Amino acid sequence: MTAFTPRRRRTLALPAGMALATALAFLPGTTASAAGGTPVSVAARTPVSADGPVLSYVVNVGPGHGVERRVREAITEAGGSVVIAYDRIGVIVAHSANPTFAEAVRKVRGVDSAGATRTAPLPAQSTTDTGAPKVLGARETAEASARAVDGQDPLEPLQWDLPAIKADKAHEKTLGSRKVTVAVIDTGVDDTHPDIAPNFDREASANCVSGKPDTTDGAWRPSASESPHGTHVAGEIAAAKNGVGVTGVAPGVRVAGIKVGNPDGFFYTEAVVCGFVWAAEHHVDVTNNSYYTDPWYFNCTTDPDQRALVDAVTRASRYAERKGTVNVAAAGNESYDLASHSITDPVSPNDGTPSQRVIDPHTCYDIPTQLPGVVTVAATGAKGLKSSFSNYGLGVIDIAAPGGDSTAYQAPQPPATSGLILGPLPGGKWGYMAGTSMATPHVAGVAALIKSTHPHASAALVKALLYAEADATPCTDPYDIDGDGKVDAVCEGTRNHNGFYGWGTADALAAVTK
Repeated sequence: MTAFTPRRRRTLALPAGMALATALAFLPGTTASAAGGTPVSVAARTPVSADGPVLSYVVNVGPGHGVERRVREAITEAGGSVVIAYDRIGVIVAHSANPTFAEAVRKVRGVDSAGATRTAPLPAQSTTDTGAPKVLGARETAEASARAVDGQDPLEPLQWDLPAIKADKAHEKTLGSRKVTVAVIDTGVDDTHPDIAPNFDREASANCVSGKPDTTDGAWRPSASESPHGTHVAGEIAAAKNGVGVTGVAPGVRVAGIKVGNPDGFFYTEAVVCGFVWAAEHHVDVTNNSYYTDPWYFNCTTDPDQRALVDAVTRASRYAERKGTVNVAAAGNESYDLASHSITDPVSPNDGTPSQRVIDPHTCYDIPTQLPGVVTVAATGAKGLKSSFSNYGLGVIDIAAPGGDSTAYQAPQPPATSGLILGPLPGGKWGYMAGTSMATPHVAGVAALIKSTHPHASAALVKALLYAEADATPCTDPYDIDGDGKVDAVCEGTRNHNGFYGWGTADALAAVTK
C-alpha cells in the first residue's frame, strides 16, 4: 500500500501565495431500486470470513414493514456489526472483516445499495499534514490594527474579501440574527478562540467521525495536530464583531462545529451522513461543506461500492434540506471544467493506492458538492476574477465568492497585503488560507444573512434569493490569469449565468436589504 495522501478539503494553504479546494454540481440520477425476491439467508449462501481488514460500510435500505430488522439480521449473518442506523433516511453504518460482506448484503430483499466507505482498514494509518496556513505575525497585526477605523475589528483592514461582497455595508444594516445557526461540517472548530466563542452554538455541535454523534464537551474541537481548516471556515462565517481579530460575513449569527474529518484528514461517508443528519435534527439553518467525501474524488454509480456512497450522502443531504437546511459546498481546486465529459482523476482512492482513471462527471459524482439541491461555490480572487485554481463549469457552478488567489495574480488594494483569506486559527491565532474552501463560507454567511432577514423562508426560498440577489458577473474572456499569453480556461454562458461565476458573485448587502 502506498503512503496515505489525505486531501485537505477545498483548501490549500500556501506560505507565499496560492491555494486550492474541490467540488461540483450536476445532479446524479435516481438510486437503485430495492431488489425483489424473497429474503436471502446470507449465512447459507455466503460463508462468513474474517480474513480481511475491518472496513466500514453503509447499507441503504428501502421503506417497508420489517425491512430494517431483516437487514440488521442479515448484517450479523454476513459477519458485520451495526454501528448506528439512521432510520429516517434508511442508512445503516456497519463494520465487518468479511471481504464479501457488501456483496452478501446487497442480495438481501430491502437493500437498495451497500458498499465500503474506504479502502483502508479501521483505524486508518496516520500521516503528516503538509499543508499549513500562513500565520499572521505580530508586526502585521500591529500595522493592521493601526489602520482600523471606527467600527472595524483590528484585522478588518486586511480583509479585502468583505467589501468584495459588500459585507462591510451589510454590517451597517445588521450583523445577522442569533436565531440563525450555521454548522461547519469539517475538521472541527476551536470554540475557545476569542473570535468564535461569543457566537458558538454548543447544542448544535458534535463529533461525527465514527459515524455516530459524540456530544462529549469539546469533542467537536480539533486536536493540536489536526487541521485548522474548520476553525478558519467558522471564523469566516461568524467571527464576532467584538473588537478582536477579524470580522465574519455574518458576525451576529451563531456557528456550530460538526467534526467529520478524522485525525488523518479523511472525511468518510459515515461521518458525512452523521453530520447532515445531526444538522437536520438540531435546527441548523445552513451547513458549510468545504470538502469532498473520501476516498474517491468522483464516485461512479457504475461501481456498486461508490454508488452506495452517493446514495447514502444524497439521502442525508436531502433529509437536511427537507428539514429546512441550506447546504453549501465548495467546487474544488483543480481547475477542472466540471461541465466536460472527461476528467482524469489521478488521486482516487486517496487512502490506498491511487490509479489514473478517466471519469465522466455526469455519472461520477463529487459528494456532497454534486448532489441535488446543494449550492456549489466557485472561488474568486482580490480582482474579482475566477481564482486560478477554482473548478468551473456551466450548469455546475451556482455562485461565486472570494476564496483568494496568488497575490502575484490578483493583488488586493491597500491596506490589504495578501491575496489570500484571513481568518482565525486554533489557539487564538489568525492566518491566511485560500481555496474554494474559503469561498464557500462567504456564501454560507450570506445565506445566513438572508435567513436572518427572512426568518420564515424555506431552504428553497433562501437559495432562490441567494441566486437572484447575486451580482451578475460576466465571463472573463480571454482568461489568462498568469499573463503568459495562453488561455487558462474557457468560460461559457451569459452575463447573468455562466460557468465561472454561476448566477454571479454573492452580495451580502442585497441579502439584508431586499
